[in-house]
Amino acid sequence: MIFEPQLETMPRESLRALQLDRLRALLASVKERVPLYRDRLAQVEARDITSLDDLRHLPFTRKDDLRDTYACGMFAVAREQLRRIHASSGTTGKLTVVGYTEADLELFARVNARSLAMAGAEPGMILHNAYGYGLFTGGLGLHDGGQRLGMTVVPVSGGLTERQLMLITDFRPEVICCTPSYALTLAQAFAERGIAGAELSLRFALLGAEPWTEAMRREVDAGLGVASTNIYGLSEVIGPGVSCECVEERAGLHVNEDHFLPEIVDPDTQQPLPDGEEGVLVFTTLTKEALPLVRYWTGDITSLSSEPCACGRTLVRMARIKGRADDMLIIRGINVYPTQVEAALLQLAELTPNYRILVSRGGTLDEAEVEIEVSEAFLLEAGTDSLAGDLQHVRELRDRAERRLKETIGCSLPVVLKAPGAVPRSDGGKLQRVVDQRSP
Repeated sequence: MIFEPQLETMPRESLRALQLDRLRALLASVKERVPLYRDRLAQVEARDITSLDDLRHLPFTRKDDLRDTYACGMFAVAREQLRRIHASSGTTGKLTVVGYTEADLELFARVNARSLAMAGAEPGMILHNAYGYGLFTGGLGLHDGGQRLGMTVVPVSGGLTERQLMLITDFRPEVICCTPSYALTLAQAFAERGIAGAELSLRFALLGAEPWTEAMRREVDAGLGVASTNIYGLSEVIGPGVSCECVEERAGLHVNEDHFLPEIVDPDTQQPLPDGEEGVLVFTTLTKEALPLVRYWTGDITSLSSEPCACGRTLVRMARIKGRADDMLIIRGINVYPTQVEAALLQLAELTPNYRILVSRGGTLDEAEVEIEVSEAFLLEAGTDSLAGDLQHVRELRDRAERRLKETIGCSLPVVLKAPGAVPRSDGGKLQRVVDQRSP
């Protein structure tokens, strides 16, 4: 199902013309209404923007701009026109505040309805929404999208896993939304109770808000009996619904680019990169009223592709997020993303997706070790319920894991094998994969 076929399957030439018209209107509006852009775009006239390539001459907007104008200094409308405020947690104590007008909330619902339809959802289905409600945009964004699509929404929110299992069993939803790590937690909880994925009512899962890998997708699909798709968003741009995979291909996320104009730029030169090349994802919001953004630097590392898709949508696809530019670890001079570690280790069937990376600094360079759980099957085959001692089968698996890391990411990382259940699980929110043990 395509929720808005006239827009989602628009010919590329027509789409680019629509984007250009909306870009010019955006620039004229923000120069008039947002003090930061009035200053930064003082020399820019909307009529001088003759093609989308002219974007490269405009300055970036960064997260610090939102922090520096806390709480509402970036809003383009009066406070009385706001109908909702969300915020994301800040690393410096300041929240990143985002606002929505009535039209913004309608847009928010529509792009999430698009995403749900991309992922296989249909009107009349039940949506089990295990994203957090509150200041976080995930819960309410997909809630409104589900209702807009014509679904029955169960607003469970995150955590309280026993209650989640009961509601999934009793209400028999076809669709679930949550973080990928929490989907894994639910799958493992069902398995512990002897319930296989094929026995559940679930058919589709929309998972996002944290990086994940194809190996984790396979675990979730099998454990919950679903076809899981990747949904992407960030609060500053609108929340979830910026892009989503289609269930037909599950190979890249269609960007709702009639509303969110994407670019990929080189993280060092800050120059735009062509299709297929990996760099930092940048968005310009073309239709938002309360918090319009020009060239917002997300920090997320990905690439874009305009190749045709089996689903019929002409919207550009972005690759799965490799990581954030500021989350990249430099271990003994080598660049490492957590998702690379996960993808390498999960090639070994004896290991599970439950892992974390402990970063420390003993001298002048950062060091890291990986804690990862072995599978129950590994312990059964080895005839033991313990990983303690100098056991040959444990040594051999650890050595294979360390070799795999060296061969695939070019970095030697010690691996510590942990028993099932020993690595912290997601409680419904974003899971902390990297634990920073460096002294301040």
